[in-house]
Amino acid sequence: MFDLRAQLDAVRRRVHAGEGGDRLVVRLERSCPAAPGALWAALTEPARLGRWFLPVSGDLREGGSFAAEGNADGTILTCDPAKRLVLTWGAAESVVTIELASAGAGSTDLVLEHSVPAAFVPDAGGALYVGPGWDGALLGLGLYLDGFEPEDPSAFQNSPEVLEYNAGSIAEWENALRASGLATDAQIDAAVQAATANYTVLPEG
Repeated sequence: MFDLRAQLDAVRRRVHAGEGGDRLVVRLERSCPAAPGALWAALTEPARLGRWFLPVSGDLREGGSFAAEGNADGTILTCDPAKRLVLTWGAAESVVTIELASAGAGSTDLVLEHSVPAAFVPDAGGALYVGPGWDGALLGLGLYLDGFEPEDPSAFQNSPEVLEYNAGSIAEWENALRASGLATDAQIDAAVQAATANYTVLPEG
């Protein structure tokens, strides 16, 4: 269905402490095959979001609130079309920032950062609780921009191909977390175990 290694290699991953050292941040970077305006539409228009991510409802403007079906809700803090989107995700202190920059020839560089207070997680291993999830979202976005649209995006997220991708993603995030120096080996091992159970095992029922 897709080239597993190519999709994993398309994303650059980093774990770091936020400004002041009191926040934990996961950072994903990917080049997308779309001009900034087209990519912005895929990221912000409900009809498009439902085709690769999740159904999203609400007041989708700066200052408005939204809900992603079966996942998180939040508030849109900044909305600078085709450039920058900042929103809360599940809690006021949990902030997602998406930045777009034209890379020419119908290509756009996307940077996504999810930042939470360090106090929100037991340790820096918490990066593996969210990093693979955003990895899966960027997989869906990349495939959508390439013209692939599953009949049921939710079912696709639990397909054998995506579960295998998630396992590869966890390994990549483990490498990023080790490179950060923010967690002990024991903390990383525990986080990998938790992420594996969460992202590579089909939910019951």
